Order: sequence, then structure tokens, then C-alpha cells
Amino acid sequence: VFSPHSVTLGMEALKAGIPVITDTNMGKAGINKKALERVGSSVHCFMADEDVAEDAKKRQTTRAHASMDKAAGLLGDCIFAVGNAPTALVHLYELIQEGKINPRLIIGVPVGFVNVTASKELILSLPDVPYIVARGRKGGSNVAAAIVNAMLYQIS
Repeated sequence: VFSPHSVTLGMEALKAGIPVITDTNMGKAGINKKALERVGSSVHCFMADEDVAEDAKKRQTTRAHASMDKAAGLLGDCIFAVGNAPTALVHLYELIQEGKINPRLIIGVPVGFVNVTASKELILSLPDVPYIVARGRKGGSNVAAAIVNAMLYQIS
């Protein structure tokens, strides 16, 4: 499901150098770094950061949840490419509802069974945030990376 103009808005954000945040290092690895570099953008994943692990443990939450907090606190404008963790999408939704973040684009394609469909439906309910969401249980980090790459290849 594509919100209106989501691809165009995503490509404009990439051309403006807006960074991409992923929920897995696999997703990060799959995004073409040379193409990102050509448009002045970058990709980040905070899941394996020690401070994220400590924060998640202290607050008794997931690393995905804590990594979205770190992204929101550090980067301001960004594109989120979530292919694995439904808790990342749920927390992005909460951060948006609280007015703490306003993503330029959310790519919501986590794969699996637990809370996957519900987390995607939350993103689909956002009226003012562009999104690309794979409804249902299918998706993955590779799909998230492929969507980012498809936009990059149209630009560069």
C-alpha cells in the first residue's frame, strides 16, 4: 500500500540527503551505499549499539523500541525502513502521536506472525505521514532495502 506521492516524497527526501534508519543491520547492508553517497544520504542502524541494549534492558523493552528512540533523538528528519521488528513500527507510531518525530517516509514491511499485521495497520492509519506498507505477514529486511534501492536507482 502506497500513500499518495510516497515514492516521490521518498525520492525527494533522499535527494535532500535525509538519512535512512533501518531496524536491522541486514537491512542496512542491503541498501546501496554508493547510490546513497551519490545523493548525499546515509543509512544507520542502532540495534547493535551498546547504549541501545542498555536502554532496552533498563526500561524492559525491546532493542527495536530503544533504537527508534535513539533515532528520534539524534536525527530529526529521516526515512524509516523497517523490515523485521513490528515493535519498531508500533513505537514509531507512538512517537508520531506524541509529536516527537515526523518521518519523511516510513517503509513498513516487517515479516512474521506476532503483532506484524497490527503494527502495519497502525502505520496505515497515519493521515499525514507518507508510507509504503506490505499488508499482511510478508516482508523482510531485504524487502525494505529493495524499496530504498528502487527509489535510489530512479534518482541516480
